[in-house]
Amino acid sequence: MEDFKEFWNRNKGIILGVTVAIILLITGLQQLIIGLVLIFACGFIGDYIYKNKEEVKEKTKKFIDKL
Repeated sequence: MEDFKEFWNRNKGIILGVTVAIILLITGLQQLIIGLVLIFACGFIGDYIYKNKEEVKEKTKKFIDKL
């Protein structure tokens, strides 16, 4: 029994992560999660661009000039 406790304490995160991943794959919720992540990521990117218009404009121009 002591070996199991030691194994559990060492690998708790991996076991829980794999279990959650299996549940997500079985239920199909990964599409919802990917969609939500994309929505939040695009929101943060849009906010950054809006707040730093001039800096983004300069970086974009320099990037295009390099091409």
